[in-house]
Amino acid sequence: MNLWETYRPTEWADLLGQDRAKQIIAMLRPRGLGGRAYWIKGKPGIGKTTTAYLLAGEIADPYYIQEYDAGDLTPAKLKELERELQQYGGLFGGKRGRAVLVNEAHGLRRDAVRQLLVLLERLPEYVVFIFTTTLEGQETFEGLDDASPLLSRCIEIKLTDQGLAEPFARRAQEIARIENLDGRPLTAYLNLVKQCRNNMRSVLSKIECGEMKK
Repeated sequence: MNLWETYRPTEWADLLGQDRAKQIIAMLRPRGLGGRAYWIKGKPGIGKTTTAYLLAGEIADPYYIQEYDAGDLTPAKLKELERELQQYGGLFGGKRGRAVLVNEAHGLRRDAVRQLLVLLERLPEYVVFIFTTTLEGQETFEGLDDASPLLSRCIEIKLTDQGLAEPFARRAQEIARIENLDGRPLTAYLNLVKQCRNNMRSVLSKIECGEMKK
């Protein structure tokens, strides 16, 4: 397993630099995180997938977290998924919930969006849909001129790319030391993070290839 997956945060406290996202989740938690759809957007490598999995993990055990690429979702697949969620959701597992993660959500097709509009209106309280995307200011989908009907059904969580350089650099150095891949000062890690444009996945990939060894 690569370093990025090995050291992916498993607790909210370990998600670096995304205090606003944590605040949104904290505000929603008392009324329940289930029965909702979430739209998580941000630049590559700053924590979208991690945020999605942390959120999903509050509702569902790992076995009941399903992940899809947006391009693979057809109306038929969504209808099948909805039947499955209605039939089996909430019955098994310690957390008794189901989570559906949709990656690259900007790639949803027109027919899939239309089916989602119906599906999201009747989500059971034990189900969450979580969409992730790198696209800022989404206004359209493929073949569909107006994204607002779907986006208005989602709680938007925008991840920031500001103020990440130092916490990312310190965490990267910590990981490098654990893996015996460290040999450079913190300033070198700061430069690497900036070179990678705050993409922690890219930073750890370079460290894994020996970038920070003397």
